[in-house]
Amino acid sequence: MEQKKRILVLGVTGAQGRSVAKALLSDNHFEVRIFTRNPESVRAQELKESGAEIAEGSTDDMGSLMRAMKDCYGVFGGTNFREYNDLEYQRGKNLVDAVQLSGISHFVFHILSDYEQLNAGKFSSPHEEIKAALLKYSRSLNIPTTFVHMGFYYENFQSYFPFQKEADGVYYFGFQQDDTCLAMASVKDLGCVVRSVFNHPAEYIGRKIAVIAANETGTRYAELMSKVLNQDIRYKNIPAGGFTVKEMQRTEELNNLFESQRLNIPNRLINLIESYGLNPDMQSFEHWLRKNKSGFEAHLNALSPKKAA
Repeated sequence: MEQKKRILVLGVTGAQGRSVAKALLSDNHFEVRIFTRNPESVRAQELKESGAEIAEGSTDDMGSLMRAMKDCYGVFGGTNFREYNDLEYQRGKNLVDAVQLSGISHFVFHILSDYEQLNAGKFSSPHEEIKAALLKYSRSLNIPTTFVHMGFYYENFQSYFPFQKEADGVYYFGFQQDDTCLAMASVKDLGCVVRSVFNHPAEYIGRKIAVIAANETGTRYAELMSKVLNQDIRYKNIPAGGFTVKEMQRTEELNNLFESQRLNIPNRLINLIESYGLNPDMQSFEHWLRKNKSGFEAHLNALSPKKAA
């Protein structure tokens, strides 16, 4: 009987790592080891109950990374700018260095587009620039890597792009894209893409994969919302520099990201085709919206409280 390949998955308390761990656990080809600072967390324990082995540690600690990677065939990981902030590059470098020193056969590294290269340095976005630097560093070490990049999450409509209500009663959401398409996918579908990549190393080592399930204008997303939610939902374009998220710092950086995206991102048809090839069960935006309909309806109801009789 062929021995299963062991994959170490980082970031399992977040949406990406959790998606990847669950997808790998459902595949008979792999054993899964998860890397976490908090092995007693609910999410870590849920994955343990599903068959994952837990390795405790932190990307600040090279020793714990090396121990976790022992006897592993592959590693999936990335860096979290909101969590790491100014420590992101060093922690990402620690991860890459540990992968090289451990002799990992296949590293799947979540990164982002190199927006600085796309816009010739016109719009600064450290979040993306740090990940681009880590991509270049990984390549400089000749690590057998597949770079995976997700578009915006559908789930952002539940957080960063929430519905608001105009004085005339019309519901809307907005961001600064004009008539440019915004590439998106559910983060829950990332795992099956990564699983396919691990199952086909010869085809994907050395490549960069963009994970996209929908590429529509804001107006089209609004039309689909109106259809599914049976409400008049509209898209409002936000002028350059005007996008804000209360919970996030570095608003200027976020606006620069949108402006780079609006002006420079090319057609995504090939990315769409490849994403659905890697994961035939990728959710369309309409399908995802129907699955999450009740949450959106609750939000709409909260914006329009019923008057007392």
